[in-house]
Amino acid sequence: MAVAQEDSAYYLQQVTVTEEPEDGYHYEEIAPDDDLSISEGDENLESIMKIIEEQNEDLKAAAQESDLISNIQVSQRPEVVDDFLRNFLIKMGMIKTLDCFQTEWYEMVQKGSLKWQDVGFVPDVYTHNQLLESELRNVKKDLENCRKATNTASEALVKLRKERDFHRMHHKRVAQEKNRLINDIKRLKKHYATFEPTLRKITEKYNTALKNKMLTSLEKDRALVQVSNLQATIHSMESAWNLPAAVTSGYKGYRDSKKDGPSLRALCEAREQGPDPSLDSRKYLLSKHPKDSDFPIDTRVNPYLAQMKSTPSILLRTGGCKMTKTLKVHELAVSCLALHPRKQILVTGSDERLWKMWSIPNGDIIMTGEGHSDWLSSCCFHPSGNMLATSSGDKTMKIWDFAKAECILTFTGHLHAVWGCSWHTCGDFVASCSMDNTIRIWDINSERCRQILRGHVDSVNSIEFLPFSNTLLTSAADKTLSLWDVRTGLCAQTFFGHQHSCNDATFNLKGDTIVSCDSYGILKLWDVRKVAIMLSFDAGPHPGNQVSFHPSVGATVVVILEELHWRYSLLWNFTMSSLSPGVSNLYH
Repeated sequence: MAVAQEDSAYYLQQVTVTEEPEDGYHYEEIAPDDDLSISEGDENLESIMKIIEEQNEDLKAAAQESDLISNIQVSQRPEVVDDFLRNFLIKMGMIKTLDCFQTEWYEMVQKGSLKWQDVGFVPDVYTHNQLLESELRNVKKDLENCRKATNTASEALVKLRKERDFHRMHHKRVAQEKNRLINDIKRLKKHYATFEPTLRKITEKYNTALKNKMLTSLEKDRALVQVSNLQATIHSMESAWNLPAAVTSGYKGYRDSKKDGPSLRALCEAREQGPDPSLDSRKYLLSKHPKDSDFPIDTRVNPYLAQMKSTPSILLRTGGCKMTKTLKVHELAVSCLALHPRKQILVTGSDERLWKMWSIPNGDIIMTGEGHSDWLSSCCFHPSGNMLATSSGDKTMKIWDFAKAECILTFTGHLHAVWGCSWHTCGDFVASCSMDNTIRIWDINSERCRQILRGHVDSVNSIEFLPFSNTLLTSAADKTLSLWDVRTGLCAQTFFGHQHSCNDATFNLKGDTIVSCDSYGILKLWDVRKVAIMLSFDAGPHPGNQVSFHPSVGATVVVILEELHWRYSLLWNFTMSSLSPGVSNLYH
């Protein structure tokens, strides 16, 4: 019966479990709690998570060790009693007792009074209990470490939640302030929009007044020049009227034989009425200063014209040049330089607001001048070489005396930056051009402005005296060149032809040819006598900053161009017979 029961099979009842519950209740998805969301980018949270992961790994390793220990099968051979006792005494640190035990134990073994059969073995339960005790100690130690890690993580979590709440409040406050500022800006824009028509009207009135002022000043200057000429003519006529009777009667008869023209009538009226009282504001320029210098006559001959008949220089004959030395002269950009007329001396000006004098070619510094409050734009040696004129962006021009090693004169009067300066050959006058559209002639002896030349409608970029002459050449941003007579302050001729701002212009040695360059690198050669363009050449597309004639046979022009951060020079040889340009040298 029992065998039949053991051999019989047992079956479970088959039950089908449906996926959906019969009550028809639908469970909703639980949204994650925002309070438990922690920023993943927080460094503190990352460090805490790393600590927890390391501790979890330690716990896993300890669990594996305990599993290995628990899986170790107990040895079939129990531990001997003497080994158990020795291990126990060593564990407890009872070294003296261990020595006594071993001494007595081995004596009994040697005597034969102690047999192995009588000693026996230690039960396995003791060994198993020792393993359990060691495992329990490890578990307690791991538990303590987990508690510490949990407490640290809890404190860090509380701290991060507080910081999160603080930053949320700060973000809300910043957003509110941003919205308030946006509303204020919108209101200000609407408020300022109401002033735009008024500002536009004021700007138009200002421009109109400025134009009227400019026209008035030009008319005053013209009237001033006319009055000065009329007064000079009257003075000469008065001196003629005071001649002896024979001369006077002869002149009077010649005058009576011709009709009284408009110019003579105007002279008589001007003599009767006297000077115009509306010109008292210009009395400073008209009045004769006792130290005023006189402009020399224009009949002098240029002694350097003999160089035109000399043989061409080595540069032109060989068709090449090379760099011999490089000088580190300034920390900032070099804006101008000038060569001494007689000695191997070079002066450089820079954006550092100072100029330096160097001996060439060895490059030893001789002198340093500091006094301008802004960048230097130009420098020019006195014809004798004992003085230097410098112009600057601080609206001034200074005269430096090398013998005194100081600035002896400072000319102020320009309204904007002074672009250039040039000495008259006599050395008593120096001219300056400025961004305020004017040219001023300064007298070194009387230390005052003798003439203000107006005619350009934009910034005057360069200025140069024709050697041994009273003729002045200027180039301006209004795309024109002008020739001036500095004795009368009148523009003698204007050259039209450039389509862009003229940056520089200069005479050749004879004074019958002018070369100019503009901001698009266009070079033009002008015939002064015919007032016509002889040649136009495109050296662009980069601006041409400066041009100069070489004092040799033909018309050789050096043009300094600017290309990004590179500045290089081109040497062009224009044969006067065919006027065909050819590149002789290109060097950095």
